[in-house]
Amino acid sequence: MATVSPPWAYSLHLPHDPRAPGIARATLRTVLAAHHLTALAPTAELLASELLTNAHLHTRGPYALRLRAMEPGRLRVAVWDSDPRVPAGFARDGDTLVAVPPDSAEDGRGLHLVRACADSWGSSVLGESGASKGGKLLWAECQWGDLS
Repeated sequence: MATVSPPWAYSLHLPHDPRAPGIARATLRTVLAAHHLTALAPTAELLASELLTNAHLHTRGPYALRLRAMEPGRLRVAVWDSDPRVPAGFARDGDTLVAVPPDSAEDGRGLHLVRACADSWGSSVLGESGASKGGKLLWAECQWGDLS
């Protein structure tokens, strides 16, 4: 069976539909299984789930899941959406991060969870030009090292 060697990338464009994050997580598991990275699935799925849910809840348009093997031994899980505003959970004030919500808060912890579980994370605001629709890309990376 032929496999794709790193670096590889996949992009799944999703409609603004409540079923889209689940479909994206299933796709992520399939991609990781195809690349013999199933041990990475729990962390990668958590990262994707939080980023996808954030895009679904806080934007009105379509969004996309992007998976990319990074050298050396890192997986980037990213979610694009058309809103250029970076959420407070990913915003940085110099090197100071936004505070975690109080225990009584019912939401607002998802991006803090991404930051805690990822080896690295960040955001890019994308300008509209040519094929680019603008918006932003929130990403998180996890290391796969030797998962054999």
